[in-house]
Amino acid sequence: MSIRIGGVPYGVGAPLLAGLDQAPGIEFVKSPPTELIDELRAGRLDAALVSSIEAIRAPGYAVASGLGIACKREIRSVRAFRRPGVLIRSVGLDQSSATSVAMLRILLAQVYRADVAHDVTFATIAPTRQPDEQPHDLVLMIGDHGLQANAGDREIWDLGREWRRWTDLPFVFAVWVLRPGAPLPALLPALRAARERGRLLGAVDGTYGAAHYDLDDEDLRGLRRFWSECRGLSLADQPDPNFVA
Repeated sequence: MSIRIGGVPYGVGAPLLAGLDQAPGIEFVKSPPTELIDELRAGRLDAALVSSIEAIRAPGYAVASGLGIACKREIRSVRAFRRPGVLIRSVGLDQSSATSVAMLRILLAQVYRADVAHDVTFATIAPTRQPDEQPHDLVLMIGDHGLQANAGDREIWDLGREWRRWTDLPFVFAVWVLRPGAPLPALLPALRAARERGRLLGAVDGTYGAAHYDLDDEDLRGLRRFWSECRGLSLADQPDPNFVA
């Protein structure tokens, strides 16, 4: 029986996914994170590289230790574009990453609440490289669209930098989330081998070194802080998952 592993179609995921599409005994599925989450919850994937918030949104998950998509300061690929000088009354969200959406909601509630209208609205929008053409006061773009967006006259919030400024901690955007009962003895070596191939190949992720993929203790503190903030705003309700090596 093959192992089914899901990965993201963005360059920022490449250093963790190298060679999985050709590895024996693995069926590799490439889809946006929100679609991977649906497959993971349905048990049709054994593991998926998905938004870190998913690890505390459903019971029974485990997380592969030491691997993820994180930044120590800026990230470049997750950016919000604000119309300057106005109260934020509407937010347009690229929903490609549930973690990025959750992090923006946390920052608006905890850091920028004086700049946000009490009746602020949130709307899903299609990914775009022209956020200044959107009607919303704040526009979130993720992945390759976030990297390549033309800000126009808007202020740029790099969400990794904003998180670091507030918490003095790194931010972990994505982790390998494993379904309950996943075949760990076969699965974990495959994920670590992909990371080694990505390191040897020097996979280009488009962030110019802003992202890193080997999680240390400081990254885990940032991740646990994020999970705590998510539960505080009722964005998720599960306890921290087990990390498996």
